[in-house]
Amino acid sequence: MLHDIGKSFVAEGASAAAFPTKSPREIRMSQRTKPPFRAEHVGSLIRPDALVKAREGKAKGEISQAALLQVQQEAIRDIVRLQEELGFRAINDGEFNRGGWQNDFQLKFTNVTRVKSRFSVHFHSAKGEMEFQPPTLEVSGKLARPAGIFIDDFRFLKSIAHGTPKITIPSPTAFHFRGGRDAVDKTAYPDMADFFADLTRVYREEIADLVAAGCRYLQIDDVNLAYLCDPNMREQVRTNIGEDPAKLPKLYAKLINDTIADRPKDMTICLHLCRGNSAGNWVADGAYDPVADLLFNEIDADGYFLEYDSPRAGGFEPLRYLPKGKIAVLGLVTTKHGGLEKKDELKRRIDEATRYVDLDQLAISPQCGFSPSIEGLAMTYEEELAKLRLVVETAREVWGTA
Repeated sequence: MLHDIGKSFVAEGASAAAFPTKSPREIRMSQRTKPPFRAEHVGSLIRPDALVKAREGKAKGEISQAALLQVQQEAIRDIVRLQEELGFRAINDGEFNRGGWQNDFQLKFTNVTRVKSRFSVHFHSAKGEMEFQPPTLEVSGKLARPAGIFIDDFRFLKSIAHGTPKITIPSPTAFHFRGGRDAVDKTAYPDMADFFADLTRVYREEIADLVAAGCRYLQIDDVNLAYLCDPNMREQVRTNIGEDPAKLPKLYAKLINDTIADRPKDMTICLHLCRGNSAGNWVADGAYDPVADLLFNEIDADGYFLEYDSPRAGGFEPLRYLPKGKIAVLGLVTTKHGGLEKKDELKRRIDEATRYVDLDQLAISPQCGFSPSIEGLAMTYEEELAKLRLVVETAREVWGTA
C-alpha cells in the first residue's frame, strides 16, 4: 500500500505534493496492460452545439437520420481525438450516439415503454432541492431484441480509436427497481423468474454481438445498488413497489452475473455505481457498506467505478472487501460543478484509500459522466476539459502512467 511505500501523508502530515517518487521497477509494476487503466472517465461528455441542434432537428422532422448520423460521427471523431490527445488509454464516444445514458438503449427492446414512476425522487444540489417523479420502464409483453442496439455505433468507434474502445450500457436492474412486479405484464410473465431469464437473454444477445464486433471493454452503469445504500430509498422500495430492500442486492447481483455470463475471458467488464446525476443534482446518500461485500465478491466484474467526490459517499473503508485482481476506480473528481479540484487533495485521498486496499488496485476518474442526458449541464466545456486533464496528470504522477 502507498503508506507502506513511503511516509504516509495522513499519518505524518506531509504535503501531498511530496507524493513518493517511484523507481522504474515500481512504475513498471503499476502499469496496466488491460482496462480499467489508471486514468479513466465514466462515459458521457458534453455534446457540441452542432450535435444538440441536429438531434433537435431530427426530433422535429427537419433533418433525416442520415444527416443526424453524419453530424454525430463527426462529433465523435473530434471527441475521440481529444481523449487520445489528453492521454486516456480507454476511448469512448462520449455517449454522443444517444440522447441520454439509458433510454436510447432500453427502449429498443420489444414491449418496453416509459411510464410514470411510483418513486418520488428528491434531487439535491448546492442550490436546494427539487421533487421529481422520474419515468420508469414498463414491460407490456414478451421481451425481445429485434436488432442490434449499439453494435454499429461500436464498430464506428473501433474504426477510429487508437486506444482501447469502451462502450457503456445501462444495467438490467433498471427494468425492475422503479416498478417491481407491477411494471411487468402478468400475462406475459406470471412468474418473475421467466421475466429475469428473458431480460438476461436479450442483454446477452447484445453483448455477444458487441464481442463479435471486437468489443473487449464494457461498462455497465448501475444506480440502483448505490440507491440501496440510502435508508430513504430503501423505504421507498418497501412501500412503493412492495420489495424487500434487504433482498434486492442479491437478486441484482445474480441478474448482472447472468447478463455477463457468456463473456469471453479476454473481455473486461466494469460496473459504475452512481447516486444520481442530472445537471449537478443528485438523488441518494449513503456509504457503500450495505452492499460492499456483495458488490466486490459476488458480482463477476473486473472493476468498479465508485462515486467518491463528496462525503455523501462515505469513507474508503468498504474497499477492504475488494479482492486481489479487481480494480476500484475512485471517482474523486466531481461532475456536479465546474470548480477544479486541487491535485494535492486528490493525491491525499488516494493515499487515504491505500489504508484499505493496495495502490496497485486503484485508479482515478470523475465520479460520473459529464452529460448523462442531452438536457442540462453542470459546467462549461472548458471546465470539463480541465477536469479530464487533471485526471490524467494525477494518474501519471501517482502511478507513473495513465
